[in-house]
Amino acid sequence: MTTVTATATATAPAVNARIIGLAHHAPRALLERVLDRHGVTFHQNLTLRLVAIAAEPVGRDELVGEVTGALKTDDAFVHGVIEELLTAKLLEADPADPSRLRPTGTGRDLYERVAAESGAIAARLYAGIPAADLAVAGRVLTLITQRANTELADA
Repeated sequence: MTTVTATATATAPAVNARIIGLAHHAPRALLERVLDRHGVTFHQNLTLRLVAIAAEPVGRDELVGEVTGALKTDDAFVHGVIEELLTAKLLEADPADPSRLRPTGTGRDLYERVAAESGAIAARLYAGIPAADLAVAGRVLTLITQRANTELADA
């Protein structure tokens, strides 16, 4: 079995949809292991994260918009994920404004544990890759995402 390292860029294949897909799915499989141990799904984690990192409670409609945009799914699906998080007592309505959501103590703790574990995975995966290479990859992937989002909006 051949191992490709960050220094082997001269022989690395050009970026294409398959390379991008593989680069998404392999780390996601590692994240799914972490999420499985904590009893949450990828969609629940993404939704919880958006609320947990916010400086203040997040409006439900705003949250639905952010998650549907990130996951390319429909509003009904995201409303279902939010209900799952409310039922699991990981999110709660803000008492000052019930249309806004905030993490519960349990939800914040879960987010912090998952973030620490997934951060350690990311650190291992990105270790040794030069910052300049990561910056180029970030710019290219951002541009591809923007173009795909434009096409989706036009469809």
